[in-house]
Amino acid sequence: MGKLSDQVIIVTGASRGIGAAAAIELARNGAKLCLSSRSAAACSSILEQIKNEGGEAFAASCDVSDYTAVDKMVAETLDRYGRLDTLINNAGIVDPIGAIATSDPAAWSRNISVNLVGVYHGTRAVLPHFVAQGSGIIINISSGAAHSPMEGWSAYCSGKAGVYMMTRATALEAGERGVRVYGFAPGIVDTDMQAAIRASGINAVSQIPRENLAAAVDPAKAIAWLCSAAAVDLAGQELSIRDENLRKRIGLPV
Repeated sequence: MGKLSDQVIIVTGASRGIGAAAAIELARNGAKLCLSSRSAAACSSILEQIKNEGGEAFAASCDVSDYTAVDKMVAETLDRYGRLDTLINNAGIVDPIGAIATSDPAAWSRNISVNLVGVYHGTRAVLPHFVAQGSGIIINISSGAAHSPMEGWSAYCSGKAGVYMMTRATALEAGERGVRVYGFAPGIVDTDMQAAIRASGINAVSQIPRENLAAAVDPAKAIAWLCSAAAVDLAGQELSIRDENLRKRIGLPV
């Protein structure tokens, strides 16, 4: 039995990158999963891998910027498994990359709708259930961009800064009611988002060679660890995979 064998977990943005890696790691630890993406079909290969390894999961189409869709996904998870223990707010986009003065207002607003409002929607949908049962975990995928402005990333930085405050506000309101809330910055990971950043040629992050980027496996292991009882004392905090003490606790190389 895995250390998460009694948990049902929703992972948003689960079709690729950190979300996909986290879903696989969580399933290997025994969790039952809802894999969420704008298109459920996009999760098919991850779903197949999980099932081939003996895990249990299903995929749901969900645009996190649409609260009705998020609420439906949560209800479907509860109907299927009879419980819900953890929400991982991972879905995110980096576009538009570029100067504020020439940015597309619709694309800029879309970024905030996914990266920040999407986190609110997920939190809003699960929180009444978590409070009623007296337990639950919310992990918001954060970024160093929440705390340091980057040229060309005005929307992404603003959205992630908002997520940081959402983490703190949620912890303040629900922490004493049994809900564990974490912000987690996974570092600079080799994902499709990083490919778009490199292609932009804007700011120092775009100049990092792909071979210098981290693999998604380490943040995936960290996310699974945060879902376990070992992380109880860190609830309410903004955490970074670059923190050596945290890496030691997780069992990652320092």
